Amino acid sequence: MITSVLVANRGEIACRVFRTCGELGIRTVAVYSDADAKALHARVADAAVRLPGAAPSDTYLRGDLIVKAALASGADAVHPGYGFLSENADFARAVLDAGLVWIGPPPEAIEAMASKTRAKELMGLAPLGEVADTDLPVLVKAAAGGGGRGMRVVRRLEELNAALESARTEAASAFGDGEVFVEPYVENGRHVEVQILADTHGTVWALGTRDCSLQRRHQKVIEEAPAPGLSEQLTDELHALAVRAARAVDYVGAGTVEFLVADEKAHFLEMNTRLQVEHPVTEAVFGLDLVAEQLSVAEGRALPADPPRARGHAIEARLYAEDPARDWAPQTGTLHRFAVPDGVRLDTGFTDGDEIGVHYDPMLAKLVAHAPTRAAAIRRLAGALERATIHGPLTNRDLLVRSLRHEEFTSARMDTGFYDRHRTDLTEPTPDPYAPLAAALADAHGRSRFGGWRNVPSQPQTKRYAVAGEEVETRYRHTRPGGLAADGVWVVHADARLVVLEVDGVRRNFEVARYGDEIHVNTTRLTALPRFPAPTAQHAPGSLLAPMPGTVVRVAGGLAVGAAVRAGQPLLWLEAMKMQHKVVAPSTGTLSALHAVPGQQVTVGALLAVVQEP
Repeated sequence: MITSVLVANRGEIACRVFRTCGELGIRTVAVYSDADAKALHARVADAAVRLPGAAPSDTYLRGDLIVKAALASGADAVHPGYGFLSENADFARAVLDAGLVWIGPPPEAIEAMASKTRAKELMGLAPLGEVADTDLPVLVKAAAGGGGRGMRVVRRLEELNAALESARTEAASAFGDGEVFVEPYVENGRHVEVQILADTHGTVWALGTRDCSLQRRHQKVIEEAPAPGLSEQLTDELHALAVRAARAVDYVGAGTVEFLVADEKAHFLEMNTRLQVEHPVTEAVFGLDLVAEQLSVAEGRALPADPPRARGHAIEARLYAEDPARDWAPQTGTLHRFAVPDGVRLDTGFTDGDEIGVHYDPMLAKLVAHAPTRAAAIRRLAGALERATIHGPLTNRDLLVRSLRHEEFTSARMDTGFYDRHRTDLTEPTPDPYAPLAAALADAHGRSRFGGWRNVPSQPQTKRYAVAGEEVETRYRHTRPGGLAADGVWVVHADARLVVLEVDGVRRNFEVARYGDEIHVNTTRLTALPRFPAPTAQHAPGSLLAPMPGTVVRVAGGLAVGAAVRAGQPLLWLEAMKMQHKVVAPSTGTLSALHAVPGQQVTVGALLAVVQEP
């Protein structure tokens, strides 16, 4: 019987496994890097073990240190979570060789399926060999791991070599394995997968389907169960293929078989030999705890002959600290306040006051809604996201709400090209026009007991804010509550945290929170600007500034000062949160300066290079 579980992972999935273990009376052990010393998963476990390492991003790939931590802490089982070493057969063997229980499939099954090239061969498929123009577009894909890392779409033959090199580097960093392969790219297909669960007694469950078509950078954003709009025949075929894949490798535990579906035809993608990020939607629909089932199977217990019946519909949205409008650039900083309304499930590895750093995936949380119908689940999840309190770095919250309410999604006509078509519209900034006034009034009332009110007329007060990349100036007069603050706007109430305005006869509440110069008014984020702007550093025209904090992983081959470059040409790559981000030439011209060096750590706004136009 398992009495103590070490989770060989971090963040949200570690916290999620710990929750089930706590409910079952099982002791929990966390491991953490130096960058995660204060992380939530390290704080909520019964015990935590530091993993030494010079590079925090690589610490969780040290299987030898994790096994030592399990033995030192008295754990008798290891749960791998997802990502990192979760699909590493050598790590699974090391855990078993140490006399510990491995809460996952046999190493042989991982070995057969964790490499996508070998998995395709097992399913009677094969990746492309030599690529010709007639094969385009193609997808370069990491043989190990997933989550969109090590994946590149290639539409022009001359871009293939650069894509291969970039994918290899990213895959090696994320999974410790730089093997990649090339396969045909199915455009505008739906990403559909089947959750499987198998025991050691020969029973294999196919737990319905999930649709994960809304993706950015080949990484899922919104997932749901069951996949809507599939015919009964196609659903049965997907279930049969998934069970066949599991039986082909004598699979044990939880896993997922992924497909691209186009024109009622299923194209096998891969089998993930681990728990998936989106497993909560299956749990909600089937009334299961998949982590509890993993533990039960690892202890040798048999599954019932048939799985439970599916009920209702569930949808999950991944909340990321990122800027979707700027090519999904990850964001860092302090998460001052994070709360969601009741009625939805929240899985997260963060709490108020936690720091979002540069070393790991920028996912803050997963929100899951379950309802009798798909329409009801959509409405519940969109409403919860809209009302959530998220004070800190920029997130994709608005994009998620708009995606859930988009006609293409509500009518279940989405595919993997959804964000390619709609990202611009979905990221159009729509700040509340009254947020600056509310911020100014809250600031005025917060600084003065009497709100600065005078018994004689005075000149309007002005405040300047940066909102959605634009500078906004708001004017108001210090007044008693109920007085006129600005044309057509009456102040019903104002204090440092709540401003109530009546606008054209409609009363509205504005909750205000301030953290230094960062201000949040309901869901609008503002930055207070000084009354008299200080001189700022001037950069030469054509300067390339770092769009995010990260590490320069490489500079384009042959690039040197004096080289001719064209607009949009990739010049260098930054790595942040285990993903590589391409930095391109802003215009056609000559590279007049190159400050970036591979291995260099840069901050937001750091000068990387200068392209001088003719």
